Amino acid sequence: MPKEVVFIHGAFAGPWCWDQYKSCFQDLGWTCHTPALRYHDVDPSDEPNPDLADTSIRDYADDIAAFVGELDSPPIIIGHAVGALIAQQVASRRPTSGLVLINPNAAWGMLPATDDERAVARTFMESGPFWKAPMRVAFDLIAPFAFNKLDGDTQKQVFSRLVPESGRVMFEMFFWMFDDNRTIAIDFDKVGCPVLVVAGEEDRAVRHAVGKEIAEKYGNKGSFLLAAGHAHFLFIEPGWEQIAKHCENWMSETASRARS
Repeated sequence: MPKEVVFIHGAFAGPWCWDQYKSCFQDLGWTCHTPALRYHDVDPSDEPNPDLADTSIRDYADDIAAFVGELDSPPIIIGHAVGALIAQQVASRRPTSGLVLINPNAAWGMLPATDDERAVARTFMESGPFWKAPMRVAFDLIAPFAFNKLDGDTQKQVFSRLVPESGRVMFEMFFWMFDDNRTIAIDFDKVGCPVLVVAGEEDRAVRHAVGKEIAEKYGNKGSFLLAAGHAHFLFIEPGWEQIAKHCENWMSETASRARS
């Protein structure tokens, strides 16, 4: 069975997030795919596509599900943050060999529990009707919450590559209780593959307890790794190699069991 992996980036980001993981995993024999979420494969300085304003997480999930359906074999999917939500929704619809969820955002029904989580939501609330338009994230918001384990120069480099995000997507994630469509709901019972959740202990954007709770929802299919000394962008933070190796070991074992 081919060793295929699909990487799904998070909000405001792009396939470039996975450059180091992609290189590492290719060297270990994996065929790597890094699709961009809809309207994210753009120059950061470009004006956003107007259709981004009405783009939903459901659209992202539909696109990735179609991409996975074209592959020759069920892949392992690695998703970050909202990409991890999408990965779970895709796995509930398409044959998937395994999931690696890195700092997954809370699913429908999981309330914010820390001052940091409430502060992020409050910032959106104070920015007007953000759900009606594409939006850019401010450096002063994302740096302390998501870049807190990156040095100053790397923070600026990563920030310079961020692109506009759908305000509707932000609404679906942070204000799910008002979303009649229950867009970020996960049907955990329909995900039949093994699931590894990796959560940065120092992630201020998504508390690590969210990852632990999600892993527990999968019962004996779920595993949890608390990444000490890491935060939200752990795949580009110093020491990323150790976490990548842990994920790859788990993936290889999962692929081996699938073949037997």
